[in-house]
Amino acid sequence: MDTPGTAQPDALLGWMTGLADATRLRLLRLLERHELGVADLCDVLLMPQSTVSRHLKVLADQGWVTSRRSGTTNLYRTILDELAPAARELWVVARTQTEEWASTQQDQVRLQRRLRSRRQEAREFFAGAAGDWENLRTELYGDRFDLDAMLAMLPAEWTVADLGCGAGTLAARLSPYVKKVIGVDDSEEMLAAARKLTAEMRNVELTHSDLEQISIPAGTCDAALLVLVLTYLPHPVAVLEEAHRLLTAEHAGGRVVIVDLLRHDRDDFRRQMGQAHMGFGERQLAAMLKDAGFRKVNVRPIEPGPDAKGPALLVATGEQ
Repeated sequence: MDTPGTAQPDALLGWMTGLADATRLRLLRLLERHELGVADLCDVLLMPQSTVSRHLKVLADQGWVTSRRSGTTNLYRTILDELAPAARELWVVARTQTEEWASTQQDQVRLQRRLRSRRQEAREFFAGAAGDWENLRTELYGDRFDLDAMLAMLPAEWTVADLGCGAGTLAARLSPYVKKVIGVDDSEEMLAAARKLTAEMRNVELTHSDLEQISIPAGTCDAALLVLVLTYLPHPVAVLEEAHRLLTAEHAGGRVVIVDLLRHDRDDFRRQMGQAHMGFGERQLAAMLKDAGFRKVNVRPIEPGPDAKGPALLVATGEQ
């Protein structure tokens, strides 16, 4: 796609041609907020693979979508920040005009069904792994990554949301250092283990909730922590938006801290762990945080522990 300042007539006409198709507009609406494969898109649009692939090629050739390899699958995404300004303006107009289309509303319903099926895979994994999660997590990732997350935390008087708290390990470690820890998870099995671990810690509160619609009032927390969570979620930006909503509104500087998998190519590992994504690239995760409303975003890899057998990790921070 042409860079800013080089949007000649041919480029503008090309972008308009790319948007002059109902199927491509529906695809862009889906890919603006979700990274999806051809099979996902076929299921949502109720179209054959050949049709979806043909339209994706047009969008990719014009720079509307990017793709990456995940095992044997290509995943597609539209990233607004990577579009030329003129193309971005055209898309914003097209998106607004297609908001009330019956077809796009139907697409959203079918997309939610598709995403729920992915989420169920992760829940089934956790239901079976809850009893031995700590040993499995240490074997795969080592025992140092959570220290990186805690060192990134800010003042001790804060209330911290541990989103996707799992068996409560980080909530328990944070408890002596902060005013309050609110652990949130949508797995009852994980929360049962967390309750047992934190039973004597009066400043730890545990909540069962969907991470895309967290049942905690806005402005409740000073920091939000997500450790090995986003790779299990089909729509990670929605969770980051929820994290942003939880941060206190009284002052700027509320912080989110993320530790998760650096992008890898081990599809067998992803399937074994019930994960929705094969990690995230540094630029990709930074863009996700910015899309969710965070500023002063910083993303960097974490040096693997000597005994870690899983993919390398990264740590990301962003401020309210």
